[in-house]
Amino acid sequence: MANQTTILDTPIEYVKGIGPSRGETFRKELNIHSVKNLLYTFPFRYIDRTKFHLINEIKADNDNIQLKGTLVTIEKIKGKSNRSRISGMFKDSTGFIELVWFQGASWLDKSLKPGEEYIIFGKVSLFNGKKTIAHPEMELLSDANIAIASSFDPVYPSTEKMDAKGLDSKARRKILKALLSSINDNDIPETLPQYIMEKLKICSAFEALQWIHFPANETQKQLATNRIKFEEFFYVQIRLLLSKMYRKYKYRSAPFNLVGDLFNTFYRTRLPFELTNAQKKVIREIRVDMGMATQMNRLLQGDVGSGKTIVALLCMLIAIDNGFQACMMAPTEILAQQHYESIKNLLGDLEVNVAFLSGSIKGKKREVILSGLVAGQIDIIIGTHALIEDHVIFNRLGLAIVDEQHRFGVAQRASLWKKNEGMAPHILVMTATPIPRTLAMTLYGDLEVSIIDELPPGRKEIKTIHKYESTRPQLIQFLHSEIAKGRQIYIVYPLIEESEKLDLQNLNDGYERLLQYFPQPDYQISVVHGRMKAADKDWEMQRFINRTTQIMVATTVIEVGVNVPNASVMVIENTERFGLSQLHQLRGRVGRGSDQSYCILMTDYKISKEGRQRIQTMVRTNNGFEIAEADLKLRGPGDIQGTQQSGLLDFKLLNIGTDRAIMDTARNIALRIIEDDPKLERPIHENIRIQVLRLRQQYKDWGRIS
Repeated sequence: MANQTTILDTPIEYVKGIGPSRGETFRKELNIHSVKNLLYTFPFRYIDRTKFHLINEIKADNDNIQLKGTLVTIEKIKGKSNRSRISGMFKDSTGFIELVWFQGASWLDKSLKPGEEYIIFGKVSLFNGKKTIAHPEMELLSDANIAIASSFDPVYPSTEKMDAKGLDSKARRKILKALLSSINDNDIPETLPQYIMEKLKICSAFEALQWIHFPANETQKQLATNRIKFEEFFYVQIRLLLSKMYRKYKYRSAPFNLVGDLFNTFYRTRLPFELTNAQKKVIREIRVDMGMATQMNRLLQGDVGSGKTIVALLCMLIAIDNGFQACMMAPTEILAQQHYESIKNLLGDLEVNVAFLSGSIKGKKREVILSGLVAGQIDIIIGTHALIEDHVIFNRLGLAIVDEQHRFGVAQRASLWKKNEGMAPHILVMTATPIPRTLAMTLYGDLEVSIIDELPPGRKEIKTIHKYESTRPQLIQFLHSEIAKGRQIYIVYPLIEESEKLDLQNLNDGYERLLQYFPQPDYQISVVHGRMKAADKDWEMQRFINRTTQIMVATTVIEVGVNVPNASVMVIENTERFGLSQLHQLRGRVGRGSDQSYCILMTDYKISKEGRQRIQTMVRTNNGFEIAEADLKLRGPGDIQGTQQSGLLDFKLLNIGTDRAIMDTARNIALRIIEDDPKLERPIHENIRIQVLRLRQQYKDWGRIS
């Protein structure tokens, strides 16, 4: 095993064909430091060397094409600001096509040879009305003929500096071919048990590396891809399940066996509405968890307006009935304040002492709260991240609730665990951002998951309408009629300043235009954006909440948590610039009262295919889970809130939007292994145990997600 480790850990500069200077470029440009990094940086696509197009058959919308022919001319053209581009003419037996490069002009001018035969690869587009290939990959036919024996040529991620150092895909292929021919299957540690490989017909780790870089055919490429995808997700699941098991044994919590007077009195006499079946089911699940001596670690998912707050309050009452305190942490002061006021109102004259703590509470008032907390006089405390400061000490914290948990860092969330001496509090994390099942399995596989999947009865469904800029006069008329009924309106913009790159209306221009349609003093407008000081933002929000203003003009800072039941219209400008999940969260700011509410999606006529798909999804459904699934397919997991900080989604090949069958298989096998052999002591699981130890070194803080 030492030999395996030595070869994979060899610094990149010692690989044949690289050396110190190129090695430094690999490090700086692609974060490739070792043989292992190089081998596990996979091609992002392949060139099928067996297929060539003819120029006269090309359509302007061809994705990627490969041509064989002659480079006729090459010309350096000076543009504005002294920037140059390279223009070339390429021909085959059927016609001509223009080639263009906007970067690397000096290097290309020297390296390209007119009159020579090339194989070129690139995407066709229209430039100045002509069919053009921008930034094609070029390879001399004499060099390419050597490689054509292999059906697929790998294409690797690169940069301009890499290309300038002679480290383009062609050079990388040569380096990797030599490297892979110099190692054998003993050099690549096998991470999967033989019985899994046989059952699933999975190739070995060594074969996967050989075939992912240089597949002889489509079958080899698919076998290698499936092996790597399975392994990626399998080890995420193994680590999550081990983390869950470890916490179960390490963190002991007090069992809440009593459902006492406070819970029963509130449930029978104070509950303002009948709970939905989904809420009742979730409360039962949480009660079972909190009745055990092991720490509850549960994620509560509920769409906007599904009634998570009442569930949280009932859980806190169970904690108090059992002689413990409860806390709820929210990401912003305004959201924490709303939770505080809502819970105070719900409790009425019940003997429960509720306090509020945020960074803005200072002096004597703060001292009274802190001393009441440590003395056990405060039953429930609701606040911001101020709750996790060292000098905030509880007498007996039994339940910690984190709302909109993706807005907190891992360390912030984990620090709540330490707030109870001796015994860890039960943990409930809540989110109103619906998480697709596959993503929840990935991110929160070590948590139990509860879902509130129905809205309270009597809620009118929000009407979502797509409107074009040409209909703005009718929109203004409609907004006037809603304000005349006493309603309030949100208008949301995607940017706050002019951007040279994006042709967007900004919030400031929008505000100026609105003043013409809604002149003062008859109308009052609040303005809220991310660059305002917190105190100014809160003041503007409060004016809207108190109905001093009829319209709130905002950027997406109002996305989470603002609760204004009187607001009936959400207008989203430049809708195509927002992600689906974000649009759904914004829509959830209205529809909180008994009046009919509207979400109006404003765009120009010309929008991208993806933008149109997002808008169609919004108009079609109000279901947050459907929207989350569609968002995952459209954008992938990287844009979903809170996923980047965990380090969990650094998959090289797996796509959690499309690879569900592989994920389900990997999850089920991982579950069976941990159930049958929780310490991975059986000889058949030795390589799993070794790989887990390797990964533990790589992700030291991994697993403290909730």
